[in-house]
Amino acid sequence: MGHREDLLEGAKRCLLEKGWTRTTARDIVAASGANLASIGYHYGSKDALMTEAFLQLTAEWVDRAAPGIASAADPGAPREERLAATLDGVIAGFATDREFWSAQLEVVGQLVKNPELRAKFAAVQPAGREGMVALFEGVDDSEVGPEATRTAGAFYYALFVGLWMQWMIDPAAAPSGREVIEGARRALAGTVLDAPQEAEG
Repeated sequence: MGHREDLLEGAKRCLLEKGWTRTTARDIVAASGANLASIGYHYGSKDALMTEAFLQLTAEWVDRAAPGIASAADPGAPREERLAATLDGVIAGFATDREFWSAQLEVVGQLVKNPELRAKFAAVQPAGREGMVALFEGVDDSEVGPEATRTAGAFYYALFVGLWMQWMIDPAAAPSGREVIEGARRALAGTVLDAPQEAEG
């Protein structure tokens, strides 16, 4: 590999091991075997290199994890069971890739003060929504149209991020797929609140 690729691999390792804020340019140089000047030459800045490393880590996660999540659902099972199994696969994947999801959370925290990073996120968000539809529906990305991406994609994206945040806060309290499906059913039916308990006479 050349210095550009070496730097990218080093930045990816640093993101997973040290996180965004604790990684210095010297850390990346030490992890890559390159030199400080090569960061500016190839990427313009440390932040630009870190952003590229993060986006590549995310793409690699999709390639690695999505097939396993999709395979958690039995194609012949009823729809709700398939969705519940897919959700269970998503939640299990957070533990499998703990370092990546911890780094992801830290990177999201940089969005408010890093307009360039926020612009990169905005640019790939439509593809992320499309990918979410493909993941939860068990289809190829090419089968997902613009309307499904805009509507169901936004829903699945919100569901995924919400599950991730709940898992990050307390893995033991993260909901199961069946609990999420039941919650969605109750929300749509307008029966969210528990029935009042009868007073014992």
